[in-house]
Amino acid sequence: MSTKPIIGINCDFRPARKDAIALSWINTGYYDTVTAGGGIPLVCPPYADDNDLKQFLNMVDGIVLTGCKLDLDPVRMGLEKHPATRVMPQRREDFDRRLAKMAYELKIPVLAIGSGMQLMNVICGGSLYTDVSEAVPRPLHHRDYVEDTLRHVLEIVPGSRMDDIYGPGEIRVNSDHHMAIDQLAPLFRVGATTPDGIIEAYETISDDWFCLGVQFHPESESASALDMQVIDAFLESCKEPTPEFLSFTQGRAA
Repeated sequence: MSTKPIIGINCDFRPARKDAIALSWINTGYYDTVTAGGGIPLVCPPYADDNDLKQFLNMVDGIVLTGCKLDLDPVRMGLEKHPATRVMPQRREDFDRRLAKMAYELKIPVLAIGSGMQLMNVICGGSLYTDVSEAVPRPLHHRDYVEDTLRHVLEIVPGSRMDDIYGPGEIRVNSDHHMAIDQLAPLFRVGATTPDGIIEAYETISDDWFCLGVQFHPESESASALDMQVIDAFLESCKEPTPEFLSFTQGRAA
């Protein structure tokens, strides 16, 4: 019997407030799609100690870097806040940055979704727009503050991993963001854009690390059946450990 890949999933976080204790949670779509694809999801809370995080990463075959309704802090990237900016709690962004950096260093397969996709791009040397509506001419509608089932067309790059995943034909995906990728990190190439030029998917250039970033949400109830193929492609990459990760795990065992 084959062993299912174990997939770490980071949490959303809300600090304590006057009327409520601190809380971590995960949208069910993340672990339901991993389970449906043949993986075993494992919750990754915001560890304070890097040694604890390393031990956790020793236990998993891949990481889903989840999205968030709130934003990465533009000030940390040398940018000014936009009026639409709603910054996520510092503990979450601090931890997600450490998680993304360590996953990259160990070449652990990553599926980065939404703001997780934006963060991994920043960690690897890219940059972001603080608001799509002011960053590009004639922008599409990328977020609807009333209706949460907004969809738009994807223009997939021929020969890309996204092309392998979706194949020919028009693709429409859900959309719920106002920040977006500006400069793409040198490690990545574009996998898909929207007609206004916003990068909706990227993938690694090298063959020694699987990282697929998508601005849309394949785990959401508003996703199409085709979007499950994004999860499937990620899980397939988690079945073969990289030489870097094998070296790391062997070092831990020693």
